[in-house]
Amino acid sequence: MTSFSESRRVMGRPRVTSRAALERLAFELFARQGFDETTVDDIAAAAGIGRRTFFRYFASKNDLVWGDFDEQLRRLRTLLDEADPSAPIMDAVRRAVVEFNRFDPREVPWHRQRMKLILTVPTLQADATLRYASWRRIVSEFVAARTGQPVSAMAPRLAGSVILAAAVTAYEHWLSTGEGAALADLLDDTLRRVEAGFAELGRAPAPG
Repeated sequence: MTSFSESRRVMGRPRVTSRAALERLAFELFARQGFDETTVDDIAAAAGIGRRTFFRYFASKNDLVWGDFDEQLRRLRTLLDEADPSAPIMDAVRRAVVEFNRFDPREVPWHRQRMKLILTVPTLQADATLRYASWRRIVSEFVAARTGQPVSAMAPRLAGSVILAAAVTAYEHWLSTGEGAALADLLDDTLRRVEAGFAELGRAPAPG
């Protein structure tokens, strides 16, 4: 029996057979219809697949927006692990975060759409809180390892929170300025602005 979604397949469009293609197609629907107004059934029908196949690619519509976030977190951790051990802590973090957010020019429009959804759609904010906590912890763990402090200490926690806030601020500015500003340049500038505030971070913590 043909499923409901399959019966609504968009004629003339090849069946989607990859995560990336399904993601792009969903973003097209979000742009036309809005995120909340687009259902999993809508995406599956446009892709020429059933609901079960959709859920083999993504656990939910929210997960589709985030893409392979776990893989991206592993990449950020690798960039920090490979940082020059002699580089100042904040310099190493800034370079890693900027590199982490470099994209092929062909991918930039899709990434812009992804981040606009993540930062502006209220129904995605709960997901954002949990995922950003994982991102923040990676930075805090790096700072803790470099300073010899536990990750629960004030300095690593503060560094993770402030660097995340700076990165989000750079993204918000990037989204508000159209196509003119380069994301990597905005991130570099924003993180340099907070770098001076952590000049004491590499020093031994005060006794007591």
